[in-house]
Amino acid sequence: MNDSVKKLTPRAITAMKGVEKIAALTAYDFQTARLLDDAGIPLILVGDSLGTTLLGYDNTLPVTLLDMLRHTAAVVRGVRRAVVVVDMPFMTYQASVEQALRNCGRAIQKTGCQAVKIEGGEFRAPAIEALVQNGIPVLGHIGLTPQSVKVLGHRVQGRDDEAARQLVADAQAVEAAGAFAVVLEAVPAELGAQVSAAVKIPVIGIGAGPGCDGQILVVNDALGLSGGFKPKFVKVYAELGRQISAAAAAYQADVAAGTYPGPEHCYE
Repeated sequence: MNDSVKKLTPRAITAMKGVEKIAALTAYDFQTARLLDDAGIPLILVGDSLGTTLLGYDNTLPVTLLDMLRHTAAVVRGVRRAVVVVDMPFMTYQASVEQALRNCGRAIQKTGCQAVKIEGGEFRAPAIEALVQNGIPVLGHIGLTPQSVKVLGHRVQGRDDEAARQLVADAQAVEAAGAFAVVLEAVPAELGAQVSAAVKIPVIGIGAGPGCDGQILVVNDALGLSGGFKPKFVKVYAELGRQISAAAAAYQADVAAGTYPGPEHCYE
């Protein structure tokens, strides 16, 4: 990677609203982060989705702060330009503002990332405000919030007028508290555009339609590595899962047949 590349900041992401659509992806390891950064992705989220993509859990709730610190530090080491955001895991910030300050501060300090992501709208505004006031940039997350899966399930949010109004209010509260951007997940496309128009910070959609200021996908979904269930909003850009399986099968066949290693793979 080029040492002269200028590092982006959360403020630079905010300034992209109305100028350039933001393409964000998740990453969980050094190598993937380096590839995404070299491709020009401006915002990389180390999502607690690593619980389901890497660790084999049914949901994100078992993910620990230690898990997030380890993976985020690896991603930071692979990135020169992109803004790296750590997704704060379940019950590391919900109990109190003091808990949020302590754990988010530790995440920034231990990983070298530039921002944290926490879930919640109006009711989370005091924590967001305290974090920003103490020098910790925040990416908000409203709509379908995976850490509330036991309450919300995996249903599309904002389908009635009252719920839609609440999501607009949530976005405005997150903005007023000082977040530099907000993720909006699993809402009707019309509402995604409405929320984006209601605030001056970027609204980064995931299953929220093209009217948002940007989009984010789980990298495993985008690369065909997830298998099984695929959410409606996911576009698969490469079938790497099939390619990996085919490559492993070819390797197994070569070893079984004795054709690998060949002379060109051996030391004299």
